[in-house]
Amino acid sequence: MHIDGSSALVTGGASGLGLATARRIIGRGGRVVIADISEEQGGKAVADLGEAARFVRADVTDETAVGQALDAAQELGTLRAVVHCAGRGGDHTRIIDRDRNPGELATFAEVVRVNLLGTYNVLRLAAARLAGNEIVDGDRGAMVLTASVAAFDGQIGQTSYTASKAGVHGMTLVAARDLAGWNIRVNTIAPGIMDTPMLGRLREDIREGLAASVPHPKRLGDPDDFARLAVEMLENPYLNGQTVRLDGALRMAPR
Repeated sequence: MHIDGSSALVTGGASGLGLATARRIIGRGGRVVIADISEEQGGKAVADLGEAARFVRADVTDETAVGQALDAAQELGTLRAVVHCAGRGGDHTRIIDRDRNPGELATFAEVVRVNLLGTYNVLRLAAARLAGNEIVDGDRGAMVLTASVAAFDGQIGQTSYTASKAGVHGMTLVAARDLAGWNIRVNTIAPGIMDTPMLGRLREDIREGLAASVPHPKRLGDPDDFARLAVEMLENPYLNGQTVRLDGALRMAPR
């Protein structure tokens, strides 16, 4: 699939992994709609990216809002690419605490709602749009989802986050098979410790410790590392149904 001349939707595109991906897509000659819940960051992102980008405020669990973002992307050109980066962190809740009290079900459900149901909402609504495209170079479109190494190496206190991201990994092959008849490819990236705004709030010594835990290269992942892989997944016609770890060979310890 060629990005040049087509449009893309990037959820969570106002910062971090999504912003880097939007920048890469525009660099390939595409146009991008950034869907994010932060209007302030969205405005800054569009100012940074220029005329090839638009911002639409959207909660990925909201069918109407995602539909409006897809509408905006189709106004920019033929929508062929969707990169879903939007999500949230975990609730850092133990299954039971020291007094044997069970963790709250509501916080678990909220993490799953945003990360897993939000992903499926974007997947299904975007697929319906891509399926209406003409086939070009074998594809009607391609999608990239975002899981996490926590899907495989979940740490203590990450039950909700791990469950949600394992769900994204689990649906990847199924989605690729399901949408194969429509010539739509689906792949997923499972990032490790990435240098996103969330990590930027940590003390420098903590950041250095995290970087040192990565076998090679011994650094935090750069958002552009993610963006480069996302673009390859969009463009490579034989890459389908895969979850690719992007983690410098990191395997997370139990805590």
